[in-house]
Amino acid sequence: MKVKVKERVNWPITILLILGLVTVIFPLYLTVVIAFKKPSEMTNSISGILSLPKSWSFSNFAEAMRVTDFWHSLGNSVLITIVTVVLSILIHSMIGYVIGRSKSTSKFYKVAYLYIVSGMFVPFAILMMPLVKQTAQMGIDNIFGVILCYLVFYMPMNVLLYSGYLKNIPMALEEAAHVDGATTWKTYWSVIFPIMKPMHATVAVLTALGTWNDVMTPLVILAGSDVNTLPLAQMTFQTQFGTNYNLAFASYLLALLPILIFYLICQKQILNGVVNGAVK
Repeated sequence: MKVKVKERVNWPITILLILGLVTVIFPLYLTVVIAFKKPSEMTNSISGILSLPKSWSFSNFAEAMRVTDFWHSLGNSVLITIVTVVLSILIHSMIGYVIGRSKSTSKFYKVAYLYIVSGMFVPFAILMMPLVKQTAQMGIDNIFGVILCYLVFYMPMNVLLYSGYLKNIPMALEEAAHVDGATTWKTYWSVIFPIMKPMHATVAVLTALGTWNDVMTPLVILAGSDVNTLPLAQMTFQTQFGTNYNLAFASYLLALLPILIFYLICQKQILNGVVNGAVK
């Protein structure tokens, strides 16, 4: 006869989870509600802000798309994000592979690893003014310059993730490929690169999120040009006298949808990549 053991509820953890859920859901609720409201429905009272719209209208979304030149800004953001993600996966995975396989036996690669990873601790505020001057002098104060900066900014974290994930891939696979006559280059692309698919998804999502939502890098590099990304275009709703929250929140929801869909597609792979690589 099996004895059923009554499970005890871990109330401290449960309460923390509930608080975390409320912290996430409440701002999202406000964003959706305000985005569908008319400006006349916005009042200074708490009940006026939290209440549901009297009529659900998409007029704010249409106006936000017109004001921000949505499709043009979306195209720039998509272009920058996709190129950055693809190049990050190709370049950073190769750097992570070389360093991950060599840092235990070579002092040079160990120092190189520490040097690259230390870039995570350099604040952007220190780099901002030199970047503006250098990109202008080199003639890359454009989309290409923004992508190049992102490749450098995300290199430390991505190399850390890739080199950590390589610990899960046995050397026997590479040795077997070398025995069959494969070069190091062919071994990497035919054997190692496909195996790192979960980490590719992790790097893709983290890099895409950072690139898609970033304001400062395009702001300082693309200043004075007619090129806008979605975060830059959304700044048009903010003036020195106030913010049009109805249009701003509608624009935020429009900008959220593409990256949210991308995350939902890759969520299984990103979880596998973090568990198998980042914590080891």
